[in-house]
Amino acid sequence: MEEPTRKRLNDKNEEGSTQKKKKKQNLDTLLTTLLLKDEEKRRKKENNMVDDDGYYSDSEVVVGESNTMKSKKLAGGEPVRRVWVKERSGAWWEKCEKPEFPEKEFRKAFKMGRVTFEKICEELNSAIAKEDTTLRSAIPVRQRVAVCLWRLATGDPLSMVSRRFGLGISTCHKLVLEVCTAIKTVLMPKYLIWPDIAALRNIKGEFENITGIPNVVGSILTLHVPIIAPKTSVSAYFNKRHTERTQKSCYSVTIQGAVDHRGVFTDVCIGWPGSLRDNEVLEKSALFQRANSGGLNLSGFWVVGGCSYPLLDWVLVPYAQRNLTWTQYAFNEKIGVVRNVAKEAFGRLKGRWGCLQKRTEVKLHDLPLLLGACCVLHNVCELNNEEMGPEFFNIHGEDDGDGDVLEPEVALRSVSSFKARDAIAHNLLHHGLAGTSFL
Repeated sequence: MEEPTRKRLNDKNEEGSTQKKKKKQNLDTLLTTLLLKDEEKRRKKENNMVDDDGYYSDSEVVVGESNTMKSKKLAGGEPVRRVWVKERSGAWWEKCEKPEFPEKEFRKAFKMGRVTFEKICEELNSAIAKEDTTLRSAIPVRQRVAVCLWRLATGDPLSMVSRRFGLGISTCHKLVLEVCTAIKTVLMPKYLIWPDIAALRNIKGEFENITGIPNVVGSILTLHVPIIAPKTSVSAYFNKRHTERTQKSCYSVTIQGAVDHRGVFTDVCIGWPGSLRDNEVLEKSALFQRANSGGLNLSGFWVVGGCSYPLLDWVLVPYAQRNLTWTQYAFNEKIGVVRNVAKEAFGRLKGRWGCLQKRTEVKLHDLPLLLGACCVLHNVCELNNEEMGPEFFNIHGEDDGDGDVLEPEVALRSVSSFKARDAIAHNLLHHGLAGTSFL
């Protein structure tokens, strides 16, 4: 073979060998990169298992057994499984569980006595009880309920609830939602329902004994619950009225509630944005739709509201003009007594459940569930005659009702109701039922 040909062949062999080396190096580099990424993912996963307080979340935190532990067997021949969870102190809750724990302190913590607490636990038991697993023992029903009540009563962030009960933050969040869901499905159909016709007649009699106004079966009010400014639809939740009053930007959602003579909720509408007026919230509520369709047996009955509500065939409101006659003034005084029933009920609601007073970290779509649970628990406490001590009324903010400020009356919706209101006002004054402060 000629010398130039042999030289070309050698050059080709060397070039092919160099390319093979480069490919091998590239494959090695790629493999190393993938291994590093897998290691980084594993470390991130381990880091995510640790909450803000350096505690492992007690959901699915399983670490492989060591060789020593693998060799150990249970009596039945099953291997011992280890779950590594950082120890937390549940000393405070264990102290609450003891019979010698003072009743006064228990009421202060959970806004109800032991008897009512035990009753709630018993009724929710079937809905929230869990079974023990191979990995860990289930959290008892009483502790599950206690976590939810403490969260609603104090409005404290989940990190504080976690430290109080010795549970992980994610676990506390899950427990609150689970218990609130159980309250909605189990307790709400029993404790928060619209009265039947017999109950309406009884309520009517009680209100008439108090005020002299006939056929009143409820008092309605709308409460604004402060929230952190949402990421979407910010303007919809902007509470202009409260912002102007406090000179601080305020965002809120609404709770519209109707109560009977005892201050027990008979209907609630929760979650509409805070920019809506009271009459707009009413029109969007199921109460409005059912009342207008005749589904609530409200024919001939009144639900009393403030000036911010419209005068309807079933909604009775005070006179709103500034220059009132004696007859109108006397009527407004009596209407004010009925409205105070709702104001005091909402005052007790806010006094019991501190989460209604603070801008909560709860997600917007979960908030109606928690607020509804507060209303149901309020009824449970009221029906079990739970007393409200002075320490309960540490209420921040101002009254959400329209108070004694006269506002432009919502456009007239019912001429017959306008005449009926005048007739009621005339009878109150001229039959000695008004009892006004200036006559």
